[in-house]
Amino acid sequence: MFGLLLNWMKSNKMLPQISDTERQALEAGSVWIDGEFFGGNPDFSKMLAEAYSRVSPEEQAFLDGPVEELMRMIDRYEINRTKQVPPEILEFLKSKGFMSFLIDKKYGGLKFSKLAISTIMAKVTSYNAGVGTYVVIPNTLGAAELIIHYGTQEQKDHYLPKLARGEYIPCFGLTEPTAGSDAASIKAEGEVFRDADGEIKIRLNFRKRYITLAPVANLVTLACKLRDPQELLGKGQEPGITCLMIHKGTPGFSSGDHHMPIGDAFDNGPLYGKDVVVPAGNIIGGVERAGQGWKMLMEQLAGGRAVSLPAGAVGGAKAVAAATGAYSMVRQQFGIAVGRMEGVEDKVGKIAALSYLLEASRVFGCSALDAGQEPPVTSAILKAYTTELSRQLIIDGMDVFSGAGVMQGPNNILGIGYSTAPVGVTVEGANIMTRTLIVFGQGAIRCHPHALEVVHGVEEGDVGKFRKHLLGWFGHVIAGFGRTLVRGLTRGWTVSVPEVAPETRTYYRRLGWAAARYGLYTDLAMFAIGGKLKARGKLTGRYADALAWQLLGFSALRRFEAEGRRAEDLPLVQYALEYSLTQVQQAYEGIIANFDGLLGSLLRLLVTPGLRLNPLATLPSDRLSHAAALTIQSHNAQFQRLTEYVFTPPENAGGLGRLLRAFRLVTEVQPILAKIHAAQKARKLPRGTAEELAGEAAHLGVIEREEANQVAAALAARLEAVEVDVFKPEQYYTDSKGSQGIYFGAPEPKRVVNG
Repeated sequence: MFGLLLNWMKSNKMLPQISDTERQALEAGSVWIDGEFFGGNPDFSKMLAEAYSRVSPEEQAFLDGPVEELMRMIDRYEINRTKQVPPEILEFLKSKGFMSFLIDKKYGGLKFSKLAISTIMAKVTSYNAGVGTYVVIPNTLGAAELIIHYGTQEQKDHYLPKLARGEYIPCFGLTEPTAGSDAASIKAEGEVFRDADGEIKIRLNFRKRYITLAPVANLVTLACKLRDPQELLGKGQEPGITCLMIHKGTPGFSSGDHHMPIGDAFDNGPLYGKDVVVPAGNIIGGVERAGQGWKMLMEQLAGGRAVSLPAGAVGGAKAVAAATGAYSMVRQQFGIAVGRMEGVEDKVGKIAALSYLLEASRVFGCSALDAGQEPPVTSAILKAYTTELSRQLIIDGMDVFSGAGVMQGPNNILGIGYSTAPVGVTVEGANIMTRTLIVFGQGAIRCHPHALEVVHGVEEGDVGKFRKHLLGWFGHVIAGFGRTLVRGLTRGWTVSVPEVAPETRTYYRRLGWAAARYGLYTDLAMFAIGGKLKARGKLTGRYADALAWQLLGFSALRRFEAEGRRAEDLPLVQYALEYSLTQVQQAYEGIIANFDGLLGSLLRLLVTPGLRLNPLATLPSDRLSHAAALTIQSHNAQFQRLTEYVFTPPENAGGLGRLLRAFRLVTEVQPILAKIHAAQKARKLPRGTAEELAGEAAHLGVIEREEANQVAAALAARLEAVEVDVFKPEQYYTDSKGSQGIYFGAPEPKRVVNG
């Protein structure tokens, strides 16, 4: 019976078909807490036991020392104006080991934790991407990481010390005009041959684009499709995707041209190769690793997506929180701080709470990597949702800054980040693709308790394995129906919740309820839609949303527990969870509304009324929005803790420096202004702004003369902080003769046709 069923499912393609490249992606890395949500019955005790780390004393000393020193060297406006990172900064990066965070100390590296690397990247990249790329690229997927994991000993001995010292500036050549998110479709080609002296070599032809540091790199790691017509490597005629190294100056290899990225200026450009010949020994890992490039990429991307891109996004979101909270209290209209107006306060509360959630997810994800996990589904979620959320929060921050946000110049705080935000959204696969193809496409099979084994059983014709896991799957579906019904009727009161803060217990219950529904809906999709799921991107995108917001919401809860249940942070946790669960609710409504066939019609008839009458959550209340906003509207210990690792320039500097000085002074005079307000209510002082009445209040003895001076200083600082840049005509206009020419693609002599 099961044998017949196996053959029927195989012939009718009832399960998703898995290609060789997809198989390698599915087998890369590990399943983490994402599996708890696919299982439909999360074990919160186990999940809370997962690491939530802090940087080590050595790493903190590096943050307090070289990183802070580096930040004070950066003139972000000048770097963007000239599009060049000054030589002294590059030398500082090399000499202090900023390019060696992945490399073991025996090779001259610093060997920091993933959390420390992410924290450094968050601080540097969110302030200036031009400098940040010289930290990010050497410490992410590329020469150092691949050599560490797969290189021969000879490659490690030669390359790692030079990479650690910055003698080699690396870049990674993957993306092409016809291969972006679909990296398995690259056209770059390498053909193995034996040269006249008998040495085995590889002739390369390629055209890459969007390669960060390509114009300045002297060591390129290239992904290509390797062909070996004479089978000289012993891997067949088509070994497959391979990663190898090319040195700048190799005949036929061309680099140095630039693309012009939107927003923050950073070195990015194309790579061209026409009959470039390299030794077979340039394959990372040597000849034995020929054809294993896709496996290498999938294994390292599984962890890497959780580090560099989330770091920049979360660092940016926290910088927005610091600046927007401050500006909302420094800027006044109608005699009050704009942050006290409910429309503005709503934006500030959202920024405060979601930046708290984003930081929680960054730290939690990196802690998992440092604990030995490499979860590809979680990494994809972190990449896609942190970059998208950061973009949303920057837009909200620009709304609060209003005119000060859109006037460019050295003192503009958010404008560059606003312009740069789309870059993170597109890197390492556009978020559209990550959301609609990767998260649920991989997760539904990899993280499900039975699906992958059923697929293996069908593919292998193993009736025993197929029977065991199919029956287990049926049992899982039945249990899922029961859990979803009971948890829905009780709003999660039957969910097992460990010892947590009493104020957050409701969120564990509702997450358990949401997870039961998620496990069931996943099973229904796998059975009813099966192999067609790949083509249903709109539907799978909603599944990705539901999973992502459950994971992000739990990250905020994990942070709250790890940081000692700080009562002052509770509004941020409550806002973050209400917001997250509302996104899950909306995803479920979209799934049911767009489910296929007769089952979809039944679900809409039976489930939709309950979804709407008994929702998981609604958007945070006005009261909660107010409480969340207050957490970043006073220059106090909480503000400084919530914006930890955001670079704060000296108070005598422009931009954020002068804004935070004004914010500090405005916060300090609030008790003094309260005395003036009280005197006004008692009719001891006339109507008017408290700041303007400070002198008269001192004269009448309502406040001390020194206090009046404090108010005057705060007023002066506030007025200075809201000024925008003004340029004289000779500074503003550019001679058209000095403008740079822009072209698309490569000049004709460098154009390469792959084939």
